[in-house]
Amino acid sequence: MKVERLTVHIGAEVSALELRDAAYSDGLFAELKALLLKHRVLFFRDQDPDRFSRADHVALARRFGPLEDHPVAGTHPEHPGLVLIHRSEERNPYENNWHSDGLWRAAPAMGAVLRCIECPEVGGDTIWVNMVQAYLSLPQDIKRKIAQLRASSSIEHSFGAVMDQEKRQALGRQHPPAEHPVVRTHPETGEPVLNVASFTTHFLNFHTPENVRFGLDKTPGASQLLQFLQSQAMVPEFQVRFRWRPNSVAIWDNRSTQHYAVMDYWPAPRKMERAGIVGDIPY
Repeated sequence: MKVERLTVHIGAEVSALELRDAAYSDGLFAELKALLLKHRVLFFRDQDPDRFSRADHVALARRFGPLEDHPVAGTHPEHPGLVLIHRSEERNPYENNWHSDGLWRAAPAMGAVLRCIECPEVGGDTIWVNMVQAYLSLPQDIKRKIAQLRASSSIEHSFGAVMDQEKRQALGRQHPPAEHPVVRTHPETGEPVLNVASFTTHFLNFHTPENVRFGLDKTPGASQLLQFLQSQAMVPEFQVRFRWRPNSVAIWDNRSTQHYAVMDYWPAPRKMERAGIVGDIPY
């Protein structure tokens, strides 16, 4: 196994490893997980489906934990937990935003294993960002201000936004907003993680005497702070950008990263398959 770091803060490309072997070997999987905790996102090339099938894909992801379904995208009928992200004729608005998967859930995803089936000759890259580094680089006064803040994240205002009112409201009832700490602790490394993304709608406990002098401070003050925190994912120094080829695979730690699928390729097709892993309740 060979490991090449891609940037200072995030990302490594791993070669001379068959992911199918890691799916069924305790030793190889332990090495893989250690690398993931260190580099946050790992990339693999040339994982041919004859050697790394859909069943192997699901088996590898399940080594990390149970797999989750998706209320909008659904999963493969023969491989529960494998979400087919096939973009072709329609422009889809749900990719090109900074997000951590399932932040709208009480227990967001632990991570994911994503394989490229088909991609355009140029375009359709994905960018990941290190949200531990994003937190560590914040000014001290901001760190103090957000230390005890909690925020609400919602699927209704994102995936539900393009639905008609009845379907959107039904989606919101089925998946009510989730409350999370603005700064979460990574459950395995103990690192602090900036934990707001595009699913985050507002703070839940901002309106206190420490933060609000007059009533007019309430909404503008909170929204400006949230926008500032969300913008930290856009800092290039915290990012790694990956150019897909068919049979490339990415594995990422969703607890310490966010990602952004660049939508510069439409109407060319882009077909990806993702196995998302159930996570823990952030604290």
